[in-house]
Amino acid sequence: MTFTIYPAIDMRGGKCVRLEQGDFNKETVYGENPFEVAKEFSEAGASWIHMVDLDGAKEGSRQNAEHVLRVAKELDSKVQIGGGIRSEEDVLFYLDQGVDRVIIGSLAVKDTELTKQLLRKYGEKIAIGLDARDGYVSTAGWLESSELQAVDLGLELAEAGAKTFIYTDIAKDGMLSGPNVKEIARLAETTNVDVIASGGIQGLGDLEELKQYQENHVIGSIVGKALYANRFTLKEALEVEE
Repeated sequence: MTFTIYPAIDMRGGKCVRLEQGDFNKETVYGENPFEVAKEFSEAGASWIHMVDLDGAKEGSRQNAEHVLRVAKELDSKVQIGGGIRSEEDVLFYLDQGVDRVIIGSLAVKDTELTKQLLRKYGEKIAIGLDARDGYVSTAGWLESSELQAVDLGLELAEAGAKTFIYTDIAKDGMLSGPNVKEIARLAETTNVDVIASGGIQGLGDLEELKQYQENHVIGSIVGKALYANRFTLKEALEVEE
């Protein structure tokens, strides 16, 4: 089992941005062209690129798909995309055009049965995004809270065949305050499903700490703001994989 670094590209209005705790009013633009940012990541050696359609997550429909498809078609890195995926049509739209993995978030809460069907049909091509605030899953670009605990939803979807969870502690996201290692490890251990950590990475030490749990199904980490804020380089982060 390898530990994988996923450099992140969050898209809003066709630009590469970062938010603080998912707050659309706390946005910093880091690039005018998501493809060019992805190209830099790919050339630095990233095996995967994590892309998020923030407009899509908020609106409930694909908004920045052209950038995702270009990255998938023109670069060597694998691509996973989340945001605005609310139907099987959305899943197929991306998978049929070269995207390697599609992330289901809001749909997993709002239509759990359809999500289970998609997991059975597409297997490892689907990742479940569990975005939690105080342990409870949030949806619609983190604008809506649910009464579902992330671990409980994880257990239910694990039984349906989920292969990968992406766990984000919303309070940590974009804050450079360190990841919620305890909850990430608990989700992985409880569900026995591979978990990719997201939110709060501030230094290489965080990646090293998460990697210690790789034998317990913590298989990687998404890295966003720390890269853009020059806390470390992608090359340095990728050395943690080795």
